[in-house]
Amino acid sequence: MAPTADRSPDLKLSRTEARRFMLAHQRLWPPRQLQGQEGVLSLIGHLGCIQYDPINVVGRNPDLVLQSRVADYRPPLLDEMRYQERILLDGWDKMASIHLATDWPYFARQRARMIEQHGREDNPAWEVAPRVLQAMHERGPLSSIDLKYEQKVDWFWAPTRLARAALETLYAMGHLGIHHRIGTRRVFDLIERLLPAELLQAPDPNETLEDYQRWHVLRRLGSLGLAYPRRDAHWYGIIGVKTRELEVVLAQLIEREQVLAVEVEGLSDRTLFIRQTDLPTLEAVRGGTPPRRQAALIAPLDNLIWDRQLAEWIFEFNYRWEVYTPVAKRQYGYYVLPVLYGDHFVARCEPVLDKKSRHLILQSWWWEDGVRPDGEMLEALGGCLCSFGRYLAAEQVQFGPQATAQFDDLPHVC
Repeated sequence: MAPTADRSPDLKLSRTEARRFMLAHQRLWPPRQLQGQEGVLSLIGHLGCIQYDPINVVGRNPDLVLQSRVADYRPPLLDEMRYQERILLDGWDKMASIHLATDWPYFARQRARMIEQHGREDNPAWEVAPRVLQAMHERGPLSSIDLKYEQKVDWFWAPTRLARAALETLYAMGHLGIHHRIGTRRVFDLIERLLPAELLQAPDPNETLEDYQRWHVLRRLGSLGLAYPRRDAHWYGIIGVKTRELEVVLAQLIEREQVLAVEVEGLSDRTLFIRQTDLPTLEAVRGGTPPRRQAALIAPLDNLIWDRQLAEWIFEFNYRWEVYTPVAKRQYGYYVLPVLYGDHFVARCEPVLDKKSRHLILQSWWWEDGVRPDGEMLEALGGCLCSFGRYLAAEQVQFGPQATAQFDDLPHVC
């Protein structure tokens, strides 16, 4: 079985075809093409998961992902689907993620791994776990502030309260699920009160570790569209798979005719990969008439740009999320979003929602090098900003002085 890096490509794509395929795969060709709950379910089922992040400047990351793809999307819809209908689930896939509730059986190995790693007598969180579960049986859904375990214990990033460590340990093991959130605070409940018994008792569909690894690598390919095999953030969360193992699994998937090797124009020294089941999307892009160019603001942790290096290769767009970058070292700003127009990133902007006045303020705007906005682009950007304002229930959309200076003629904004 030839190593993936040494394979001759099964397909050759122009840079334009690669861009348009990735956008079509991500349901961004054009943006806002999906509708309502059905659109949300089809997107998440298609991509496998969308990444969760609680920072809320102009919506949380999953809300930003959905507003760019689902027409007239509003954030309460996602909470309703997770915490009332429970057809979506907060879980771990590529870091903290949202996926279909029906995916529960596929993550049995992750839960078993957490039990093996943290279900030890010398783990303070596991020592108090029976009392936490009993409290939840008796009192119903609880958050960390409802439990009086004040001892500080070592945790992944820094010492934390024992109450929080115990809840997160039980959550990772699959004993608890998230009942609802109050802001960024999670309220947990027993998983058997959140998901049906037939789903909780369903066997792992992957009988062996190798079966699981092939399933998860194939799933992650679907989260991206086109993918490059190196150990990076967009491959996190696949048990036992690092760079070498990833190449082996990809070679197996190629042999099984589930994956194809792809060469993109100008990137002949880098083999990319695509799922066989996604070829109809590629053929539609190659043979179809491009849609009317529209604009969208893209989430900082959007599946489209999970692989920052690949986005730079394919879209010639260098994006870094600077939330955790010290102020003095930021090139742009705290919460800056890429601006997509047609099949190119044309700008980046820094939006802020004033939650008292309900004004959406475009504080800053930076055009990409070489972009010369014409009337068609400005009209599309105006429509995009109006849509973004409606998603946030903003009363008004305003431009700050720096953003205003970037436009010769402001688009009509709501």
